[in-house]
Amino acid sequence: MTAAPAERPTGDSVPLDAPVNSHNEWDPLEEIVVGRLDGATMPSRHPVVSCNVPPWAARFQGLAAGFKYPRVLVDRAQEELDGFVSLLESLDVTVRRPDAVAHKKHFATPDWSSRGFCNTCPRDSMLVVGDEIIETPMAWPCRYFETHSYRTILKDYFRRGARWTAAPKPQLTEELFDPDFRIPHPGEPMRYILTEFEPVFDAADFVRAGRDLFVTRSNVTNRMGIEWLRRHLGSGYRIHEIESRCRTPMHIDTTFLLLAPGKVLINPDYIDPDRLPDVLGSWDVLVAPEPEPIRDPLLKLTSMCGKWLNMNILMVDEKRVIAERHHTGMLRALEKWGFEPIPCDLLHYAPFGGSFHCATLDVRRRGALESYVDR
Repeated sequence: MTAAPAERPTGDSVPLDAPVNSHNEWDPLEEIVVGRLDGATMPSRHPVVSCNVPPWAARFQGLAAGFKYPRVLVDRAQEELDGFVSLLESLDVTVRRPDAVAHKKHFATPDWSSRGFCNTCPRDSMLVVGDEIIETPMAWPCRYFETHSYRTILKDYFRRGARWTAAPKPQLTEELFDPDFRIPHPGEPMRYILTEFEPVFDAADFVRAGRDLFVTRSNVTNRMGIEWLRRHLGSGYRIHEIESRCRTPMHIDTTFLLLAPGKVLINPDYIDPDRLPDVLGSWDVLVAPEPEPIRDPLLKLTSMCGKWLNMNILMVDEKRVIAERHHTGMLRALEKWGFEPIPCDLLHYAPFGGSFHCATLDVRRRGALESYVDR
């Protein structure tokens, strides 16, 4: 006899004091995982890596692949990261950290070999939906074992009642990657380096609004990955694809970010507000201001991100938001829109993959599962 599948908890059936309980990007923040810089290593060479970083960073990465990040980059980022953690703790947020890992270690599968990368961005490798943490099937070979550094935390949450799921581990063989891929020019049809050989996705290509999730297809998230998550979550959730004009898409949180019920922040270079999903018809669409330029030559050379990191903010609740001190235009815009920005420094985290949203995984927010969009 086959047992009936367990019913997915919904709404108030998930206790608000559960160790994992996060349904959206804005409920009051209670517990968060923040990444770690220890042992950070330049990503090993692979076309899926080089196609997703700025051209100047790709050249630097190709030369330094497999080597530990220079001390000068780590020290500046570490000072800012420590300040960010202190800020979160001052706001009564519990902060959890992954284990330190020697990412330079070599590893292999029967089909390929690589060194590691870092565990600076927990937002990529894990997706929180309600009381469940889902380990994602990432497309970068150097990130294959990245979630192992979070296993101490994951096992603790599981023992205390959270659900812990891992999406199918991808093979990452050459069949997954288009050998003839090139970045499409503006006006050309969109192309992606990923085929539909198997499901892959980064959690950072998704943002959550209760029963509705929004995703961008990208060079690390394919249609099979989106469909796997849609089937896994079931009929209680809806996944909507956001059309991006970015020629090298990777991660939604510098393209489209949910700030509060009825308020969405968009990147004017990548998003046409007239082509947003119909379910957002009643929402206020806030257009991100142009980022302040980065003057530091070393940071410009080594950043693995595009210029729109001013959008990579973290909501503490529906009003308070942590944003980069350098990007004064964004701070002023947030105030104008009725938010209370909390300036913080994390500018030098860009060589390691992002800023406040990337560097964190909110695992507990005080709130229940609701629907916020038009039916």
